[in-house]
Amino acid sequence: MKLIVGLGNPGAKYASNRHNIGFMALDRIAADHGFAPWRPRFQGLTAEGRLGDVRVTLLKPQTFMNLSGQAVGEAVRYLKLSPADVTVLHDELDLAPGKARVKQGGGHAGHNGLRSIHQHLGPDYGRVRLGIGHPGHKDKVAPYVLSDFAKADQDWLDDLIRGISDGAAWLAAGDGGRFQNAVATRTAPARNSGTEDARPQAPQPRAKPVPQPKPAPAPEDAQPASLADRLRALTDRFK
Repeated sequence: MKLIVGLGNPGAKYASNRHNIGFMALDRIAADHGFAPWRPRFQGLTAEGRLGDVRVTLLKPQTFMNLSGQAVGEAVRYLKLSPADVTVLHDELDLAPGKARVKQGGGHAGHNGLRSIHQHLGPDYGRVRLGIGHPGHKDKVAPYVLSDFAKADQDWLDDLIRGISDGAAWLAAGDGGRFQNAVATRTAPARNSGTEDARPQAPQPRAKPVPQPKPAPAPEDAQPASLADRLRALTDRFK
């Protein structure tokens, strides 16, 4: 059994916030992989199903972000899991928009949801950092994460969420490399309106010039002969 947690804040007011990207990812996984309907449990909403061969409980804490650890801790205790069985999907200011990185253990880097989970589980759980970019100054962080994604973000956001769902079975199996490859397959190709690949092409190596053979020197008997030489040759023929 694995527990996959998506972080966010409950309620329609926050549904499209950058801070809620963890909720968005879990909603997509549940829909794409045929999970049971969401139901109230562990101070959150849970959905149960399978990702590949692994039984998985998805959890969206309903305690608000700063108290996420209460819901996660309750679920871990009831399901008799260890921190290594838990993976948390959360927004990451220090990653470019659309990037995803898998990490096992480590600090909370000031993220209030992770801080709360640290208090209940310690630092040894897994996490998937979902890049949302940084507003540029620390004073702008709170309004930035609590505001909705812009319309210009919708394309990369949709690709990222789909990629997470595509790779969810690898995530549950503990194969972070294949999970990240699945995400990259969705997010790396550039979008364009035609059929040709619009990604920048790597510079092609210049063709090396084919060395041309040096002209063979003309045989000596092909050199212009002097009059004396021609007479000598003619004399030799009649000896």
